[in-house]
Amino acid sequence: MTRSTRADYRTFRTITTRWMDNDAYGHMNNVVHYSLFDTAVNGWLIEGGVLDIQKGEQIGLVVETGCKYFAEMAFPDTVHAGIRVARLGNSSVRYEIGLFRNGEDEAAAEGFFVHVYVDAGTRRPASLNPALRAKLKSISS
Repeated sequence: MTRSTRADYRTFRTITTRWMDNDAYGHMNNVVHYSLFDTAVNGWLIEGGVLDIQKGEQIGLVVETGCKYFAEMAFPDTVHAGIRVARLGNSSVRYEIGLFRNGEDEAAAEGFFVHVYVDAGTRRPASLNPALRAKLKSISS
C-alpha cells in the first residue's frame, strides 16, 4: 500500500501530541487519529472564518469516516495534518487527511471523513453557503 506524501495535500495544520495520547503499548492510540482529523479540519475552517461553532447557522455532521495506519506516532511527536477536499457536493464534503510525524515526508496515517452540512437549528441538510464553498474549493484536488 502506497503512502501519500506532503506534496499530495493543499494545506497543513500543526498539532502537538499529548501525554495522554499514548496507550499501554507506548504509541498513540488509534482513536486519537480520528480526533486529530477532526481538530485539523475544524480548526482550519474556524480560522478561515467559515465555521462558527457557537453562533453559526450551518454546521457539519460526520456521517462516514475511515483510517489507514502506516507508522507509529507517540508523545512528544509533532503532527502535521495535511488536508484536502476529495469531493465537494451540494451539502456534503469528503475531506482527506494525512498525518505526518515530525518532519517525515510520508504519512504515518491517512484518513477521511464526510461532513454533511446542516441547518444548525433543524439539523436538516442545507446547501453549502458561498463562503464555505469557496474555502473548500481552495483545497479541492
